[in-house]
Amino acid sequence: MQHLFLDDERVPGQVTWISLPSARYTIVRSFDEFVNYIYEYGVPNFISFDHDLADQHYIAAEMGVEDYGQEKTGYDCAVWLVDFCDQWKEKFPKYAVHSMNPAGRERIISYIENAKKYLNI
Repeated sequence: MQHLFLDDERVPGQVTWISLPSARYTIVRSFDEFVNYIYEYGVPNFISFDHDLADQHYIAAEMGVEDYGQEKTGYDCAVWLVDFCDQWKEKFPKYAVHSMNPAGRERIISYIENAKKYLNI
């Protein structure tokens, strides 16, 4: 079983505020690494998403602004994966969002859950 962990700094063992499946994870640190992993290995069985993947995201979150700059976030990864699953008729994997950014976490969850309601993923 493939388990993917998206985070720019942490490793799965550092996430203690939510329960992650006990497994061996592949860690990806950016949008590009996330996309490349899925193109190379396919959609994993489980993904844990972080939202803020660059210093500018942390600054934006602290300031309470929605503009996260040029670097893509975990939200962008979720949007890309929804589109990928829809296009290729793949089932969206089980997931968790371990982001410490409450607005970013809710944004990812809301997008995925709404997509799952209206798309056959």
